[in-house]
Amino acid sequence: MVDGPPLRDIGCFALVARRLSFSRAAAELGMSQPAVSQAVARLERTLGLRLFIRTSREVALTDAGRGLLPHAEAVLDQAAAFAAEAARLAVPAAPGIRLAYAPLVGGFAARMARRLAVRKPPVDVELRPAGWQAATHELTHGLSSAALMSIPFPPGHASAARFHVPVTHLAVATADRLATAARVWLAQAGPLLVPRGLQPSPVAGRRPATRQADAVQRRSDALDAGVRLAPEAVDDPLAAVDLVAAGRGALPVPQLVVETVRRPDVRFVPLADPGLRLTFGLVWRPDRPTEDLMALVQAAQDGLRR
Repeated sequence: MVDGPPLRDIGCFALVARRLSFSRAAAELGMSQPAVSQAVARLERTLGLRLFIRTSREVALTDAGRGLLPHAEAVLDQAAAFAAEAARLAVPAAPGIRLAYAPLVGGFAARMARRLAVRKPPVDVELRPAGWQAATHELTHGLSSAALMSIPFPPGHASAARFHVPVTHLAVATADRLATAARVWLAQAGPLLVPRGLQPSPVAGRRPATRQADAVQRRSDALDAGVRLAPEAVDDPLAAVDLVAAGRGALPVPQLVVETVRRPDVRFVPLADPGLRLTFGLVWRPDRPTEDLMALVQAAQDGLRR
């Protein structure tokens, strides 16, 4: 291997070349001016080239100095990148997992994180709120270890700890004709904003469906109701309340949304439709089953049993 000039000498040359001053370069480097001059002279001897033209009044680069300066700066940049990466690798990776979660079930995600925090050994869980599309992106691109999300789950992923959140109310704009009703059926609503994961209970009785029931099923994974659908598919019911207020449609929501959202431009009317629910579960890539991830799966399952 051919020995090259020391990085210190190359650094002195590059800074003098940028400042065209030995004294200013020395001040920035925290060195004496004679030490910088010696480093540059040593580099010139090593290379067999004159890099600067020095006079009593000014310093100028020679043609060789101008030609070598970009290469010197590239070498210094690579050395800095090498040192930064080495420093990163020298710090042990913190154990833990990143969990994307639907904001609607943030309470359950927080309980899972608390359960793992007191585990022996503890597991650190980074919580990342994400709607269905964002959670799918996080999983497929390896940005999150797992996701607590609504159905349909992305293909090719493992899942566990499925649970259901009852849907009890219909969010409508205050000016909507249904805003003052005591209770409503979905079929009475205008355009319906269908949350992903909305399903009827498999044993619940239903009001007779109309010809549009098949369209509802395609959008909402087996929701059996005769309604007119709004163009939006809802990833996050909490955020979709804004669409309701804007008159884009009515939105079936769980009791949690009713208790959480307080705004004058939206009304929550009890639903007459029995057995509606949102289905959620814990989803992860089966090719990345770390010990911490399996601990998360166990925590989710334990949390549902209590």
